[in-house]
Amino acid sequence: MAAASQEQRYRTLIELGIALSAERNHNRLMEKILLGAKSMTNADGGTLYLVTEHKDGLKFEIMLNDTLDVAMGGTTGKPIPFPPLKLHDDQGNPNHKNVSSYCALSGTTVNIADAYDVDKFDFSGTKAFDAKTGYRSKSFLTVPLKNYENEVIGVLQLINARDRKNTVIAFGPDITPLIEALASQAAVALDNQRLIEAQKHLFKSFIQVIAGSIDAKSPYTGGHCNRVPALTFMLARAACEQKEGPYKDFHLTDEEWYELEVAAGLHDCGKVTTPEYIVDKATKLETIYNRIHEVRMRFEVLKRDAVIDYLQGVLAEEQPETALKAALDARLAELDDDFAFIAECNVGGEFMAPERIERMKRIAEITWTRTIDDTLGLSIDEMRRRHGEQPKPPVQEKVLSDKDWHIIPHEVAFDLSQYDAEGFTMRPCAQKYNLGEIYNLSIGRGTLTAEDRFKINEHITQTILMLKALPFPKNLARVPEWAGGHHEKMDGTGYPKSLTRQQMSDPARMMAIADIFEALTAADRPYKKPKTLSESLKIMSFMVKDKHIDPDLWVLFLQSGVWKTYAEQYLKPEQVDAVDITQYLPKAAE
Repeated sequence: MAAASQEQRYRTLIELGIALSAERNHNRLMEKILLGAKSMTNADGGTLYLVTEHKDGLKFEIMLNDTLDVAMGGTTGKPIPFPPLKLHDDQGNPNHKNVSSYCALSGTTVNIADAYDVDKFDFSGTKAFDAKTGYRSKSFLTVPLKNYENEVIGVLQLINARDRKNTVIAFGPDITPLIEALASQAAVALDNQRLIEAQKHLFKSFIQVIAGSIDAKSPYTGGHCNRVPALTFMLARAACEQKEGPYKDFHLTDEEWYELEVAAGLHDCGKVTTPEYIVDKATKLETIYNRIHEVRMRFEVLKRDAVIDYLQGVLAEEQPETALKAALDARLAELDDDFAFIAECNVGGEFMAPERIERMKRIAEITWTRTIDDTLGLSIDEMRRRHGEQPKPPVQEKVLSDKDWHIIPHEVAFDLSQYDAEGFTMRPCAQKYNLGEIYNLSIGRGTLTAEDRFKINEHITQTILMLKALPFPKNLARVPEWAGGHHEKMDGTGYPKSLTRQQMSDPARMMAIADIFEALTAADRPYKKPKTLSESLKIMSFMVKDKHIDPDLWVLFLQSGVWKTYAEQYLKPEQVDAVDITQYLPKAAE
């Protein structure tokens, strides 16, 4: 190639400056720097070094030599087999014998007309390379890359400039300032890229800290915030690989992959506001602790009273002792059976049919005598909930009751205008919590009251509000929508916005499937036994029929084998059983 004219060099420098400022890919950026410098000087090749993280060496980032047909690093995919150049020896002395390390340490440009005529630098390695390859390394131009703080962050080295006759010549004084200008632009571009990557790394670390803190709050959610993103990425990659079908045109750019990573990592960030005693509510009477212990003590008091009544009857000799003993035994057995029933209701494992609720309410009418003032030792907040004059003991109390102080109001009136502004259709209950014993024991299924369920579901509204409060740049603008839709259903019966399938993006629908499958198969939740693959997929197949899960993504989930790949990485061996996915596929997809 003929040597470039000065005008062409200036034009190339301007074009490179524009290109470097726009390039976001690290490897392509380095390649543009070196190729641009080669073009401006008509050099055979060159090397781009970057200062190592600990600033103790120069790492080979990209090497090119047209004459020898050598291309390593950068976008070539070929690793560079050389270790970093040390900037200091083992005693800490600066390495000034190597021209590149000298350039990095001194921050000055080094222009060598012929490496074989220089004694200041050690070119023995270069000469050995020449002897082996038959190449003749002659002219060298080594330029430091300095950032805006005048700190050397790398070195650009060019070798063997050529004139119009293709003869190797020295790098002239007219070209050196242009290469230094290019090196300066390159340093700024590289430094900016490093800063952007550092910010991304910081943000990713922040996401991991948030996810870790959420999972650490409760053993019920351990690992959830890491597994859901992993499964979401698997499904997204499967969609990107489709050549036909509904997702043949689905594609994510590098920026969109990053956006998905952020959204998936923060999909449950609102859980930082959810009390763990609500998330961990394993029994109906559980708050900070399981209140079944209070109920048990009331039954213990009733049993002691029955024994006392029996002994007093024996002393009074009003009835035969055998009759009194039979009555005592019957009463104790009745109390034991009643408490066993209440304890069973508390577990929440059996559906509370109307007849069970009626029996529970009949038992609740049993009274016991309280002889101690129950306002002693209460907090100010608890006393505020005690309305009116409290009766002085001794007091006859029911063994189970719903009292006015069991109602815990919202500390601040709920601002529904914010909910309406965001399009949230879910609505809070009239009170924050209801700790009533009969109220909680009457829960039909599970252990959560309507108030508990709202508090748990509220995590998604908090997630959206928290994410929308962050000043996301344009390339992350969809994070709140992608992260906030994993509890929506395709028929519009989900929450928090009652969105339909058409109103949701593909990533949001993918995350919904990931969230469900992870929840079904999670083995680190002590309130439930982890389901097997066959059980989980069967449940999800019903959810598809009920229009809760996207049908196209469900087919992709099955046919791509994402479910199996995830199982191999995250499920326990005993969970991975045989599955015939054809029974869950539409006939046209079999």
